[in-house]
Amino acid sequence: MKVLSLSDTLIPFIYSRQVRNRFHDADLVLGCGDLPYYYLEYVFDVLDVPLFFVRGNHDQVIEYATGGQRTHPNGGIDLHRKVYNHHGLLLAGVEGSVRYRVGEFQYTQAGMWQHVLGLIPALFRNRLLYGRFLDIFISHAPPAGIHDGTDLPHQGIKAFRWLIEAFKPQYYFHGHIHIHRPDTLKETIYGQTRIINTYGYRETDLKLNK
Repeated sequence: MKVLSLSDTLIPFIYSRQVRNRFHDADLVLGCGDLPYYYLEYVFDVLDVPLFFVRGNHDQVIEYATGGQRTHPNGGIDLHRKVYNHHGLLLAGVEGSVRYRVGEFQYTQAGMWQHVLGLIPALFRNRLLYGRFLDIFISHAPPAGIHDGTDLPHQGIKAFRWLIEAFKPQYYFHGHIHIHRPDTLKETIYGQTRIINTYGYRETDLKLNK
């Protein structure tokens, strides 16, 4: 299964008809926040594959753009605080970043714990039904101590790191941490989880153990 994951910055050739030729073999699109809803909606429409997303700390409650108002990318599935079975692929997600100013889609570390703990019943249900908790977890902010920054806005989330340790998703896609240097760490293996900073875009060929 091939995944196109997106976050944080618009890529001109993706917001064009070139996206169809470049990513014609994508099976899934993941939006990891801080992208206009119209942008994600465009990719979804052109590629005609499922779109799962979470919002970032710069996303709008209501977006005003060509085609009218949007509160989400039409056709996409919001994974915030949800566990979802997509044809046997087990996904979950949590939106936002640590709270550092007044604004939407920001939470304290305690608030993030509440989001993650709310996933637990469905994760255990997955374990009972499918023999595993989770295949893919997506968020906007990174887990604490992995790909995160030292400043408050880019602090990693402690609850996300615990989730990785406890439920061992095979893949974890996040955004929020901008990549401006070629030596920036973009991918980390932590335990059984491959953690991918998807700033801009990343293509990933999933190798799933089921």
